[in-house]
Amino acid sequence: MRKSKGSSAKSSDKPAVTRVRVPRRDKNEILATVSNLMGAGRVRLHCMDGTSRMGRIPGSKKKRMWVREGDIVIAAPWEVQDSKADVVWKYTRPQVDWLERKGYLTS
Repeated sequence: MRKSKGSSAKSSDKPAVTRVRVPRRDKNEILATVSNLMGAGRVRLHCMDGTSRMGRIPGSKKKRMWVREGDIVIAAPWEVQDSKADVVWKYTRPQVDWLERKGYLTS
């Protein structure tokens, strides 16, 4: 008698591990929420420090990172202009849930 490929001998009682990238203060990164899509790889960000910035999605991430309104991202504010930032990372839904549980998101 053969076993079917769908069943396994081990049971998966352990919960799935969620790995989350946290903003690094030494690289001047901050959590932000996408509030508006402006087109041409630009978004309006509402950052956790209370400021509203114009975010830019770099060319290396444009096709790999699809950003929508309401997404939680990591932004790196520019040193020259504080009103602008680069979008570095986009969180998935399980990662956002983890951030809320750990207290990174205040809202």
